[in-house]
Amino acid sequence: MNTTAQTNTLTIDGREIAIEGERNLLELIRKAEIDLPTFCYHSDLSVYGACRLCLVDVEGRGIQGACSTPPEAGLKIRTQTAELREIRQITVELLLANHDQRCPTCPKSSACQLQDLARRLGVQGVRFKPVHEPEPIDRSSPSIVRDPNKCVLCGDCVRFCDEIQGIGAIDFAYRGHQAAVIPAFGRALGEVECVNCGQCAAVCPTGALSPRSEVDEVWAALSDPSKTVVAQIAPAVRVAIGESFGMEYGGPETTGKVVAALKRLGFDAVYDTSWSADLTVIEEANEFIRRKQQGKNLPQFTSCCPGWVKFAEQYFPDLLGNLSTCRSPQQMLGSLAKELLPAQMNVDRKNLVVVSIMPCTAKKFEARRAEFARDGVADVDHVLTTQELARMIEEAGIRFARLGPESFDMPMGFKTGAGVIFGNSGGVSEAVLRYAAEKLTGQKLANPDFHAVRGEEGVRFATVAIDGMHLKLAIVHGLRNAREIAEQVRRGECDADLIEVMACPGGCVGGAGQPVTRRPADTRRQRTASLYNADKALDLHKSQENHFVEQCYRQHLGEVNGREAHRLLHTHYHARRRIGDQEINLADRPAQNKLKVKVCVGTNCFVKSSQSLLRRLMEHVEENLWQDKVEIAASFCFENCEGGPTVVIGSDKVLSRCTFEAAVKEIEAMLETR
Repeated sequence: MNTTAQTNTLTIDGREIAIEGERNLLELIRKAEIDLPTFCYHSDLSVYGACRLCLVDVEGRGIQGACSTPPEAGLKIRTQTAELREIRQITVELLLANHDQRCPTCPKSSACQLQDLARRLGVQGVRFKPVHEPEPIDRSSPSIVRDPNKCVLCGDCVRFCDEIQGIGAIDFAYRGHQAAVIPAFGRALGEVECVNCGQCAAVCPTGALSPRSEVDEVWAALSDPSKTVVAQIAPAVRVAIGESFGMEYGGPETTGKVVAALKRLGFDAVYDTSWSADLTVIEEANEFIRRKQQGKNLPQFTSCCPGWVKFAEQYFPDLLGNLSTCRSPQQMLGSLAKELLPAQMNVDRKNLVVVSIMPCTAKKFEARRAEFARDGVADVDHVLTTQELARMIEEAGIRFARLGPESFDMPMGFKTGAGVIFGNSGGVSEAVLRYAAEKLTGQKLANPDFHAVRGEEGVRFATVAIDGMHLKLAIVHGLRNAREIAEQVRRGECDADLIEVMACPGGCVGGAGQPVTRRPADTRRQRTASLYNADKALDLHKSQENHFVEQCYRQHLGEVNGREAHRLLHTHYHARRRIGDQEINLADRPAQNKLKVKVCVGTNCFVKSSQSLLRRLMEHVEENLWQDKVEIAASFCFENCEGGPTVVIGSDKVLSRCTFEAAVKEIEAMLETR
């Protein structure tokens, strides 16, 4: 008899359960197939213990929080007693008392944990008087809607934004019944350093944070006879949408069903974002090979993830030259659609509507970037998440599981496996390697798989030898991990040649627009496996084998990385302020028709001695008795980080790389004209 195995067990509701490295009692209880209620516990985050729903009765110790109690051999635990049920019911009632209970109109109605727990615990009424005053809904972000009236203060969003993304755009404020989760400085979500990844909404158990819907706008476009509406579908969408309809993880059959559903909804054509992912591989790989051979702007960061791009613009503007100039596959397809389809479909460009279906909320922000519009017409008009598409299919009464498959429209519906695996962490790197290996050696790859770049770790490194050249790669997901790697690059401590960054855990398969899951790690693993299976099911696995992409170069784009390719497929990035206009008035007296001088003290200007410049200007104003003429203020960003230190004098005079002498000269000149 194995006495060690016997002693390393505990008892849960009369059943003996082995302790096998679980962090807490909650993990053991779940291993025993008991779904213990909880709001604030998330396997990817630190233990918080705030909701007090996962209480259990530990013999000899009384009632304990299962999430915050480590397992010990010999413990006897009960998960269901009359006292525990009453405590849980009271907790849920208290939450409901201060909760907006218009559940049928809530975007999380079908996936709300509060609603689910109220049903499971038999809560049939609320005995407590609400003390919470209704607050306005924050719709300032293009990606996320924040409804403070539905917040249960579980802290999941706060911890994810801080622990996984390393941003901290939202946090707790105030005390007692006034406690709230709000963006920095009490500003709107669209005015702070949020990168629109939406992971806060993905872990939110209620409708306090949810992806911003564009369903009504898309329905309006489909109903407008003057509009021609086309769709593009990202690969990660197809391996997840079946979850919304009780199906297994996606394969070729699910892909065909999605196309069929879109055509029934009224879309005039349906294209595959994997086609433009193949295009991205060719452009980005050639850009990388050129940089590697010239030894310039290395390491090259990928630029497919808009959450990462905005993060880099906010925190690492000095590294923007290292980002690939390639647009994301979404924006490449949108650009080419608006360039080529008007003539092919006999429609005016302004009447062609491009709808992207993405796993990602940051894609909504990306589509609105000024760089991706021409003559006031956006390349991508609307972005729907996987959740939104599922809702449209349900609204239309389409029985998704019973649909027969249909095919993508050509030529932008053809893809290789390289374009498909873009949807998971490591997929972009592997797709680039599949191209670079043949480009550098001039020989066909016998096996297109590069297992060295695959895996689940948040940071992975791989070295691949190709034709005597050693390519060093780093694969990163989660922005806190990206920050660490970027800091290493900034210090000259990272010798990687190519760095793939995705903001969401697991890559696009873990995007915030995907169907809600209670087991995120397992679900991401299944979705990733489905993408690799889809790659294997295709006949072609390398982007250079996509003959429709080759045809596009031959007929429209010219040479790879050429002038026309750069016009349609590449872009540029710029330093971006982390918070909306915010300044500190340093004058003793209020402004009364004074000349305003604003000095940036944001991070990049600060390290370039803007604080010293600010102090000298204040002293100069005092020495010259200009207090009634000039007002000095400290500002946090003018989005001119490369030109810092930056000073703005008056309403529009911007001085880049400003010196004390240049600022004084401009102030004196302006005072003379007043």
